[in-house]
Amino acid sequence: MNDEGIEKSAILLLSLGEDGASEVFKHLGPREVQKLGVAMANLKSVSREKIASVIDDFRSKAEEKTSLGGNSNEYIRSVLTNALGSEKAGHIIDRILQGGDTSGIEGLKWMDAATVSELIKNEHPQIIATILVHLERDQASGIISLFTERLRNDVLLRVATLDGIQPNALRELNDVLSKLLSGNSNLKKSPMGGIRTAAEILNFMPATVEGTIMESVKEYDAELAQKILDEMFVFENIMDIDDRGIQLLLREIQSESLIVALKGAPEELREKIFKNMSQRAAEMLRDDLEAKGPVRVSEVEAEQKEILKIVRRLADEGQIALGAGAEDSFV
Repeated sequence: MNDEGIEKSAILLLSLGEDGASEVFKHLGPREVQKLGVAMANLKSVSREKIASVIDDFRSKAEEKTSLGGNSNEYIRSVLTNALGSEKAGHIIDRILQGGDTSGIEGLKWMDAATVSELIKNEHPQIIATILVHLERDQASGIISLFTERLRNDVLLRVATLDGIQPNALRELNDVLSKLLSGNSNLKKSPMGGIRTAAEILNFMPATVEGTIMESVKEYDAELAQKILDEMFVFENIMDIDDRGIQLLLREIQSESLIVALKGAPEELREKIFKNMSQRAAEMLRDDLEAKGPVRVSEVEAEQKEILKIVRRLADEGQIALGAGAEDSFV
């Protein structure tokens, strides 16, 4: 859900009243609730025309999409994918359509990283890895960052080499979290964990922590470390995106976020961004960068990682190509 979608959703929820909004929130995940809550709190004054436009837009989309008696599975896939992006929706769709039960994990998703870290840090690293692959990548990253260096390295390595979750692993989670999880031996193995998951978690970590973990993985298995690095996408890799992809990306980024992110970017990358903007917009961005003054490295990294989230979403949706695929996406 992009910024415009979040704002429209916030306006719609505020217009529904307390009871209506409460019912909607019951069906949302923790990250969606947090995003919408912040957006609702930040809405100051909204014109009647804007509210009417949002409601009309919602009504028309609801009339288009609702098809009672139709293929409900396909409808669920379509709605969730449009709202959350293909990767995030994929995990939720599997749980809904396959009857998978992760109720014990759901409780952790509402907790802050420090609380979850304290709760699970003394468990076996394999159990910790199994828990973390069920969480959002940025939450998992925050939790791992609070572990000791030794545990942090061990857990990330186990995430990278995890090729699925067997039902007996879910029963272990049930013991660890004291929650009710499905232990049916007929459940199929859930495709969670692996190199891509490890790379995504690392993408949310500060560069120094990321480097330490990768050195540890390299000592254990150099080939595995390289595979993780190949899956990672750092801010400088935006250079590999073609001009059309850069233009799509720029439409999704707030100007203030771009200014801060580019403070820590090499000149070559800045020039690539400038050339994919109108001359006037590029000049304004140059002026804003010069006027911005010093920015903390942590702030720059945070904004760059937010932009990388957008990059990954656009890539998952097939709108842009990353890495080597970016060069031969169109003929």
